[in-house]
Amino acid sequence: MSDDAKAPERVTFSRGYGVCIMGIDGTWRRDCMLNAISDNDAILTVEGSIQGLNLKEFFLLLSSTGLAYRRCELVRVNGAEIDVSFLKGKNKKKRAGAMSAEALTGA
Repeated sequence: MSDDAKAPERVTFSRGYGVCIMGIDGTWRRDCMLNAISDNDAILTVEGSIQGLNLKEFFLLLSSTGLAYRRCELVRVNGAEIDVSFLKGKNKKKRAGAMSAEALTGA
């Protein structure tokens, strides 16, 4: 199987789509244009300076009400354009009384 078949499908917006990025603590916010997005990452053009912002972890706000968002980290900066990858949520802990599949099968 070739690498192209494994690559995530990316949607590219010819005119961009208006979004915002916001600090995890809510202390800063920047307007952006979403240029491309896939299940794992996105390419954004940031309006204004990103100098001095903590871009290790931040939110990509996809709606003006904040109901659609993804947790991100910075991958690359190229002038006003940034590449970000989406962070997955932490695995939830098993309940204390829950039995694992291995315990049930005896493996």
